Amino acid sequence: MNILNKICNFIEEISTIKSEYVYLVFISLLIILIANIIRQIVLRLSLKKDLNSREKYMYNKKGHAIFSIIVFVLLFLVWSDYLKSFMTIITFISTAITLSIKDIVFNWVSGIYIRTSKIFSLEDRIEVNGLRGDVVNINKTGFDLLEIGDRVNSEQSTGRIVHVPNSIVFSYPVKNYVRAFKYIWDEMNIKIPLDADVLKTKKELYRILKKNATLRDIPNKMENEVNNASSEYRIYFNNLEPIIYVEIVESHIEMYLRFLVHPKKMRGIENSIWLDILKEYNQGKIELYKKE
Repeated sequence: MNILNKICNFIEEISTIKSEYVYLVFISLLIILIANIIRQIVLRLSLKKDLNSREKYMYNKKGHAIFSIIVFVLLFLVWSDYLKSFMTIITFISTAITLSIKDIVFNWVSGIYIRTSKIFSLEDRIEVNGLRGDVVNINKTGFDLLEIGDRVNSEQSTGRIVHVPNSIVFSYPVKNYVRAFKYIWDEMNIKIPLDADVLKTKKELYRILKKNATLRDIPNKMENEVNNASSEYRIYFNNLEPIIYVEIVESHIEMYLRFLVHPKKMRGIENSIWLDILKEYNQGKIELYKKE
């Protein structure tokens, strides 16, 4: 401590800053350093535990929050005797800072709103202001989306991380794909010749949809989720089973396969259905429209 006092006195001589304040700054930096070292040790120990990626992420976020609170309390105790004399100055400074960083403050307040209102949670798939993606991180001032493509590409991941400020939720509507339940309606467009046997084709397409193990279980799951969500949302569906609509378009017939699917499994399901349709086409059970 004698060495620290000498250092503080030396700094006071060359900078006119009182040694007691220099001492408090050193102690504060030491608290922050030790807290970070302990947090890193705890984090490394957690990585050795048998946790999945989500549990490790949440463990890290909670650990960071706890250590931040501890550091804040310790710093408050260290500086408590001097805070009263600083209060007037701090008030003026904080007002000036608030005006200069109002966007940051707004994003911070928006972050509290996101957490309390549960607009979306970690791993939810959302769309806001044309941005689509899975929420991979939520922090105090913004959130990160793992971007996905458009519906034409079955909304698959692009691999890009998009950082979005929290305040965007007050400027644009937020579409949550899994807020009330996990499944959304998907449609596939099948074109057949105008003189094709529509009833036979529908029968074959229904058979393809119903034999898909993943799609077969979804209506019952969806019914349970709708019932659970009915206390919070006025939502109901008359039909949860796959359905096929028919429409004549110019010189051919278009059949729309409508079915429930998990948004993250959409591309795989569509791929499986198309393979089955091509198999039926090659066996002569389904006719497909060929543009001349």
